[in-house]
Amino acid sequence: MTLFRSWMFIPGNQPRRLAKAGELAADVLIYDLEDAVPLTEKEQARQLVRQALEENKGRVQYVRVNDPSTPFFLSDIGGVVSPETAGIVLPKAAGKEQILAACSQLALVEAQHNLPTGVTEIVPLIESAAGLYRAYEIATASSRVKRLAFGSVDFTLDIGAQLTAEGKEILYARSQLVVISRAAEIEPPIDAVFVQVKDADGLKRDALLARQLGFQGKLAIHPDQLPVIHQAFSPTAEEIAEAQAIAAAFDEAVTSGSAAIQVNGKLVDYPVAARAKRVLEQAREINEPDRPKRKLKS
Repeated sequence: MTLFRSWMFIPGNQPRRLAKAGELAADVLIYDLEDAVPLTEKEQARQLVRQALEENKGRVQYVRVNDPSTPFFLSDIGGVVSPETAGIVLPKAAGKEQILAACSQLALVEAQHNLPTGVTEIVPLIESAAGLYRAYEIATASSRVKRLAFGSVDFTLDIGAQLTAEGKEILYARSQLVVISRAAEIEPPIDAVFVQVKDADGLKRDALLARQLGFQGKLAIHPDQLPVIHQAFSPTAEEIAEAQAIAAAFDEAVTSGSAAIQVNGKLVDYPVAARAKRVLEQAREINEPDRPKRKLKS
């Protein structure tokens, strides 16, 4: 999997925030043409996002387009897909039909730009009961789908639940998305935004829980959230030290003909050793941020 911990939304209709997007420490930038943009400003926002994509070459950039049921979808795809666009975030994903519709339009625009067919990723945003129920078919609808993302605000509205800082009402949905992603053999999902922007402690608890459940990163809506998210989704010094001890001891044990040992009182076998090596690979990726992103063993 690719190590993308933070996915930062930037309103597509706000020139000042778009101008500063390149300075943000987010792993991924998401220019928003959907909820953040009033209906009367969709076209202007599209033009501003095109400019931002060009100005921030070298960054990992996605665009949240309007969903295929709206009159803005086709213009969004035609207006923002380019060599600088890693992919689109597709809101209100509720079935494979939406994914296939997006694939068809993306293929047309890729051909216009002389891009390889399929190079533009689709990140379906699961925001409803129907989306969660059909998450496996969404995840397997196209090779463009490399990961899912969770939209808790719309999801809780859809099911009539109350969104809380504790998150008990979305625990089932979160766990389902992690399991479904693994069953579909795609990357771990991206967790929802934490809406209480000034509650850093709450964000920390929420992000740590998401990592514990198996998410790979988290959506963000304010720059102040980025350091908290990065810390939560990065191995701690203690985790790295333990992983180093486990990996070294296990490799030595395997060479000696043993595949089950104890390290500091903890049973270590192949799955535990594999997890330790994944932690070390994540740590190397974080400590060398300027090198090109590469695939991590899942």
